[in-house]
This record gives sequence, structure tokens and C-alpha cells, in this order.
Amino acid sequence: MMDFAALSAFLAEPFSAGFMRQAFLVAQLVAIPTALLSCFMVLRGWALLGDAISHAVFPGVVIAYILGVPFGVGAFAAGMGCALAAGYLQENSRIRQDTLLGVVFAGMFGLGLVLYRAVDANVHLEHILFGDLLGVGPKDLALSGAIAALVVLVMALRWRDLALHAFDPVQARVVGLPVRLLHYGLLALISLAIVGALSTAGLVLAIALLIAPGAIGFLLTRRLSRMLPIAVAANMLAALAGVFASYHIDSAPGPTIVLCLALMFIAAMLVSRWRQNQARAAGRAGA
Repeated sequence: MMDFAALSAFLAEPFSAGFMRQAFLVAQLVAIPTALLSCFMVLRGWALLGDAISHAVFPGVVIAYILGVPFGVGAFAAGMGCALAAGYLQENSRIRQDTLLGVVFAGMFGLGLVLYRAVDANVHLEHILFGDLLGVGPKDLALSGAIAALVVLVMALRWRDLALHAFDPVQARVVGLPVRLLHYGLLALISLAIVGALSTAGLVLAIALLIAPGAIGFLLTRRLSRMLPIAVAANMLAALAGVFASYHIDSAPGPTIVLCLALMFIAAMLVSRWRQNQARAAGRAGA
């Protein structure tokens, strides 16, 4: 059995290196905004839209590399462009939204791959797709912190309006809320959150940070006021556990964080099913 000193050394070892402490911090800064937005994406059924935006960011990153501008600028522009294009096509086509989004994100991702091969970029494709959490620098830290602060501020000020818009857009319009501003503002925040997640989970895995915590919260409660803190706690715990585990098992932090989220989702499903069985048993006993 591991003694107390050995256990303490085991727990403290990942925090001994400066780059690991920075990785832990960036992971937490990314976990907070993605978890908050995840709740509204789950309630609105925007899982595929988030997937589309995360894939659409790729050509924006490559174009930013070509133009010599920060990757975040190109990623945000491409993400918003994808969201606007999907909205326009949905309003002017008889094709279902999921079909349109499948075409849009596949086309954008294909464009990114073509551009990447054409310019022969010296940026590793693996880092773009799956993140490079252990290689983040001060600029990544500042960007993630700014995005986290902006999302938290917007949620603190307008979460009730966003909640009404998510549950009943017609009622939101009737009471005079700026529905289009809320809609596209939420899309802009999602695009920003994906930009922040580039260094942590990459494009392919960023969607897990934007969907899993909200799904976990939805399984455990039906009240948004409780769903938000549950989602944030789940994402932050998964970020902490994922980076910690990746150090000891020598794996990539991004995929390990996503694996932790998947395990937490399974646990939440089991808890939800147990609660349902308990409620049925209580109902039969009362009858």
C-alpha cells in the first residue's frame, strides 16, 4: 500500500514543473466558458452546430497563418462565417438543418486540409486538431483568460434572457427581447470559446468541452440555475483530472480531458437512471 509520503509526492509531482502549472491553469480557463455555453447549446439542440463551427475554424487558422495574423483572428472569423452561412442556408432552403450543417462543416474542413497542404505550413497538423496544452505560452494564457472573463460577464448579465430565448424564442420576441442579437451573440461566444479551446483540446475535441458538461448537468437537474454550476464543476474537474492523469500515463492532455468527460457522462447517466427507478418504486409504493 502506498504510504502518505509517496501519495503526497504522487499528487504534487505534476505541479512541480512550470509548464504543467500553466497547463493546469489554461485548462481551467477554457473549462469555465465552454461549460457555461454548453448548457444553452444542449437546451437548444445545437450539438451539430457546435461541431460544424469547430471544424469550420480550421481553414481560418490556415488563412491566418498565410496572412501572418494571430490564429485566433482567423479562427473566430471562420467560425462566425460558418454560423452565418448555415443560418442563411437554413432560411433559404428546404433542406433540414442537420443536413446543411453536415455539408457546411465537411466542406469547410476539406477546404482547410487543401489549404494546409498547399501552403506547406510548418505548424503541426496534430497540434491544430488535438491541441498542444503543454506548449501554451503567455499569449495563449492571456487569450483564454480574456475569453473566460467575457463569457462569464455576459452570462452574469444576460443569462435569464438567454434562458428564455433557449426555452421559448416566440415568448422572448413577444416580451421585447432582442432575439436576433441574442442568437448571433450566443454564436459569437461559441466561436470565441472554440478559439480558446484550440490550445487545450484542438478542433476535433473542442466539441466535447462544449457539449458534454451541459449534457451532464441536464441529466442531473432540470433547473438551469443548477445546471450551470454543475456543468462548470464537471468541466473543471475533468480538466484537472485529465491534465493530472496525462502526466502520469504519458498521454496527450486534450484527449485525456475528453475521456474524463465521457466517463463523467456515463456516471451521470447511471445516476439519472437510478433516480428514475427510485421514483417509479416510490410511486408504486404510494399507489
